Amino acid sequence: MQRVGFIVYPGFQIIGLAAATAFEIANLVNGEPVYEVSVRSETGETIPGSDAVSVSSAILNDTHFDTLILLGGTDLPRPSHGLLAYVREAHGTVRRLASICTGAFILAEAGLLDGRRATTHWLLAPELKTRFPAIKVEEDRIFLIDGTIWTSAGMSAGIDLALAMIEKDLGREIARSVAQKLVLYHRRAGGQSQHSTLLQLEPKSDRIQTALDYARRNLKKTLSVEKLAEAARLSPRQFSRIFRAETGQSPAKAVEQLRIEAARLMLEQGRHPVDVIARETGFDDRNRMRRAFLRAYGLPPQDIKRRLAET
Repeated sequence: MQRVGFIVYPGFQIIGLAAATAFEIANLVNGEPVYEVSVRSETGETIPGSDAVSVSSAILNDTHFDTLILLGGTDLPRPSHGLLAYVREAHGTVRRLASICTGAFILAEAGLLDGRRATTHWLLAPELKTRFPAIKVEEDRIFLIDGTIWTSAGMSAGIDLALAMIEKDLGREIARSVAQKLVLYHRRAGGQSQHSTLLQLEPKSDRIQTALDYARRNLKKTLSVEKLAEAARLSPRQFSRIFRAETGQSPAKAVEQLRIEAARLMLEQGRHPVDVIARETGFDDRNRMRRAFLRAYGLPPQDIKRRLAET
């Protein structure tokens, strides 16, 4: 039985504990228990969260854990000397030491991220980079694995972290089944961007949203202004004007961003060569896709694929 401990402290954010459900469901999918999950704290008392929720916890003691996960909070954590000492000691005994969101700041303060690649919530990544310059902060990752230390972005990214651990332990099929039972749209790989193109575009009207949904479903096709306007039931001239007013971008630029996002997801999945990905996402050829990736990331697809393989 693998013991998984979630470490909480005053001000932790309750959404981090959603990752515990992934391990619970993995036990059910597997047919027999694999994980023993508990909530731990330095005092072993009822710990108040960042809002209205408090949780009961068991005390951090000499129990051996396979995996320890530090939760994050809406504010930067202020770990006690005792918690930092415990985390440092645990690093030498656990198979995996992980953080969700601002939990990375605890690992950083304990000195365990120096020289390592790490991530956190994109809003606080610059702060992590400034306060701890020895860390190789990658602020646009869902999660990262560097040796025995795992770090994830904020909020729901803790679930992606847990699913990746389950996949490492029990295989891709069980992890996929757990994701389905959690009613997730898809299981995000570690290298995926923390930002969603559709969320960033944030159209205000149903007609522009409909056009973007049409584009996302038909990336392989030629997506002219006329086609998108037809999906939105507007004239091309009206469509272009309203689209730019609502999103701040041209339709062509928005379509390119959707194609880049889809291509990067296919790169993460690692099942197709670059030429196939270029065709399936509407770039037609690898050179056109390469130029788009250089504009978006400053790196060609092959370099990003190589980085993802290291995650």
